[in-house]
Amino acid sequence: MQADRMELRQVLESAALAAGSAIMAIHKAGADVLYKADQSPVTAADEEAERLILAALAQHFPDIPVIAEEAVAAGRVPDISGGTFFLVDPLDGTKEFIAGRSEFTVNIALIRDRAPVAGIVYAPALSTGFIADDARAERFEVTGKATIARRQTIGCRRRGNALTAVASRSHATPETARFLDDHGIDACTAIGSSLKFCLVAEGLADVYPRFGRTMEWDTAAGDAVLRAAGGDTRTLDGAPLLYGKTRQADDADFANPNFIAASADWSTASAATTK
Repeated sequence: MQADRMELRQVLESAALAAGSAIMAIHKAGADVLYKADQSPVTAADEEAERLILAALAQHFPDIPVIAEEAVAAGRVPDISGGTFFLVDPLDGTKEFIAGRSEFTVNIALIRDRAPVAGIVYAPALSTGFIADDARAERFEVTGKATIARRQTIGCRRRGNALTAVASRSHATPETARFLDDHGIDACTAIGSSLKFCLVAEGLADVYPRFGRTMEWDTAAGDAVLRAAGGDTRTLDGAPLLYGKTRQADDADFANPNFIAASADWSTASAATTK
C-alpha cells in the first residue's frame, strides 16, 4: 500500500499531536523512570505515546509495517523486506524529558527504498514542530488546544564564511570537538533530540556532526525534514545514510554509523577526514 501524500501528512500530524498531548500530561503529573536492558531510560510517556502512534498508523496504513523503539526493545520487529515502513521514536530525548528540559520530540518517519521520504518532528513542550515529504519542509506552531495555527516553508541556508554547528547536549564526544576545530567552527549550540536536524533544515545552523551511537528511529524523521529542506545526511565516507539496516556484522539491527547532517553544499569529502 502506498501512502497518499495529503493523507500521510494528516495522519502524521494528528498522531504526533495526540502523542505530544499525552506526553505533556504525564510530564505535568510526574513520571517514574525505568531502565531497559541497554540501560537507556524509559517512562510511561514513551509507552503511551507509542501506543497512540501505532494505533493511528495501523488504522490508516495497515499494510505498512512499523519499527517502533519500545516495540523493538520488547522483541516485536515486523518484516520490512518490502522496502516501505515507518520508523517511530515516541519520545526522542527521554533524558531531556526526565531532566525537565523542553527539547524532547515525537518522531515519525516513512522510509521507502532505504531513504526517509516523509516525517514529522514535534516538540510539545515548545509548541512547535516540523513536517516534510519529498515536496516540501515546513515548520508549524501549535496552539494550546493542540491544533496547528501557523505554517512556514523552510530551507537550508547556503554555506558562508562563518559556520555554526549543532551538537548533542547529552552525548558530547572528543571526535565532535575535533570536527569543530578541524572545520574552523567557533559557534556550536548544544541541544537535545532530533531538533538538531531541524535547526539545520530551517537555516539556523550549517552542520550537525554525530560521532556516537544513534538508532534509526532517532534520526529518520529529522533526516526527512532536512532532506526535504535541501540538505542531506551522509556517513563519514560520503555515502547517504541508509535505513533498514539489519544483520549488521559490527552492530545491532537499526543502529547508525557516525554521520554528518548538513546543508547540501557542505563538503562531505572534508568531513570524511575526521574518521
